[in-house]
Amino acid sequence: MNIEVFKHQKKLKCGYTTGSCAAAAAKAAVYMLLSGEPQKHVEIDTPKGVRLLLDIENPIITSEYAECAVKKYSGDDPDVTNGALIYAMVRRNDKNIISITGGIGVGTVTKPGLSVEVGKSAINPVPIRMITNEALKACEGLGYKGGIDIVISVPEGVEIAKKTFNPRLGILGGISILGTSGIVEPMSEKAILDTIYIEMKQQIELGNKNLLICPGNYGRDFIKESFDIDVERAVKCSNYIGEAIDFAVELGFESILLIGHVGKLVKVAAGVMDTHSKVADARMEVLALYGALSGGDLAMLNSIMECVTTDEAIKLLKSSGILEDVFEKITTKINEHLTRRAGGKTKIAAIIFSNVFGVLGKTKYADELIAGVSDGTLYKG
Repeated sequence: MNIEVFKHQKKLKCGYTTGSCAAAAAKAAVYMLLSGEPQKHVEIDTPKGVRLLLDIENPIITSEYAECAVKKYSGDDPDVTNGALIYAMVRRNDKNIISITGGIGVGTVTKPGLSVEVGKSAINPVPIRMITNEALKACEGLGYKGGIDIVISVPEGVEIAKKTFNPRLGILGGISILGTSGIVEPMSEKAILDTIYIEMKQQIELGNKNLLICPGNYGRDFIKESFDIDVERAVKCSNYIGEAIDFAVELGFESILLIGHVGKLVKVAAGVMDTHSKVADARMEVLALYGALSGGDLAMLNSIMECVTTDEAIKLLKSSGILEDVFEKITTKINEHLTRRAGGKTKIAAIIFSNVFGVLGKTKYADELIAGVSDGTLYKG
């Protein structure tokens, strides 16, 4: 396969999903079981409309079952499953159905809110359809009208899963078999956004109508150290603050409390809702602007524009005696942008902090929501 996309001014190679690997391995294994002949390659169709020709590895044929693997290829996407072998083991059954289950290294769903029922193997609906369709093609091609039991396994899956979001999502014992298009596009943001949405949906399923979000580990650590809150309730939204708010409104949360480091949240004062540095870096511009509006002198403002970190700039604002006024203005503007993004459909608040200087600002409703979190009147479930 040689599919490329052009992103960030670079030509990048696409890969294929664990779902495509599982479907290809299943199709090849069915051919081997029914024909008794090893397979070197197999073709499958993907939902994206791309036809893949994939290599088959480690074929085994016995009188009772057949097994083989396809090696996961992620292209230029930094995927922890890259290079993992996705196995399918198949047997005949007398039920005249295609049954699909997960084996070693494929996780089991233990929490509600996912696209797979609790207690079942973490093989998502689109991969299930792909595996079923490709297995049926193999059966029809060889004139077999009986049933097939298919077990998908990933020997490295238990270890790989430790590097994924699966433990937080309640998927235990391995990785998920995923993919909606069958193709992995490099540096795709969709997987991260899907995970954020799933975590939020799980909170709703657990009866929690009040959402606590933070961009990353700084926020989680600050919550743990500063507030009487179960930090496991916090959903990490990464840089996608705007999308997280959109998801929360869609899912019907009654309130959103955002707690984040100043290096991320100060950008929201400029209306930046995707805080990744490749999208926008308005940190020093925001701090210098509000420093000017609070009476800062030109030399200090120029020094802020030369700073590398927000803590350096905050130190300058503090030494000039205007830090409190600056963050009162910044926090007011952050509140405006967050409220506008939420569309008046949910109560929203933010707490902005620095690891060096502590809490720098709280928007309207922040104290109300944090009190509700601490005393248990909010965030039940």
